Amino acid sequence: MTKQQLIYENVQAVKERIQNAAKKAGRNPEDIHLVAATKMNDAECVKAAIKAGIKIAGENRVQELVEKYEQKAYDGAELHFIGSLQTNKVKFLVGKVSLIQSVDSEKLAGVIAKYAQKNKISQDILLEVNIAKEASKGGIYPEVLPQIIENLCNIDGLRIRGLMAIPPISHFTGENLYHFDKMRQLFIDISQKKYDNVSIDFLSMGMSGDFEDAISCGSNMVRVGTAIFGARPYMIK
Repeated sequence: MTKQQLIYENVQAVKERIQNAAKKAGRNPEDIHLVAATKMNDAECVKAAIKAGIKIAGENRVQELVEKYEQKAYDGAELHFIGSLQTNKVKFLVGKVSLIQSVDSEKLAGVIAKYAQKNKISQDILLEVNIAKEASKGGIYPEVLPQIIENLCNIDGLRIRGLMAIPPISHFTGENLYHFDKMRQLFIDISQKKYDNVSIDFLSMGMSGDFEDAISCGSNMVRVGTAIFGARPYMIK
């Protein structure tokens, strides 16, 4: 079986798992957005995933995104940035990606707004929440999130579209249900508030190892890499 054929089969399998998880949770499978996490996969693999039916590609590294963008790897799909982002690399993304999912500070959001204003566009973003308050991870702590949204909602060039979270690495099914539930409640609470320039549409949480649990807790955007493309080189021992 070729790599392209394997990717095709994997995409169909992931879609089926999403459908089953959504139905089990009493949700409409069409409400769940599948983002193919394309980190460390070349342009041909990305093209194969899009050909297999992927509608959103998510890139973790700015340099990879720029290289594959020039190779037209993402043609036919929406492009998101889903990795850790330094302020000095924002200029390479604004105007190329439709959504920056990993905005983990007010400072980063301000830099994104500056480049969006310069490009005369409004950049859609998700605010990344450090739901488990892990010292090793970036992200906004839940208790300060409302104030940060309040501070950002009137800045030209930004449109807050929802929340994103990366809970602790899970080693067994159900391990992150507690964190996913907390994110769902936070998402509901924020959605009920009225802000200018804020449309809380997306709750992005769940990856290859736990996206079904995330869907059961209300996620409507899952970021799946390994289950589509196979293990990345650094994951193979």
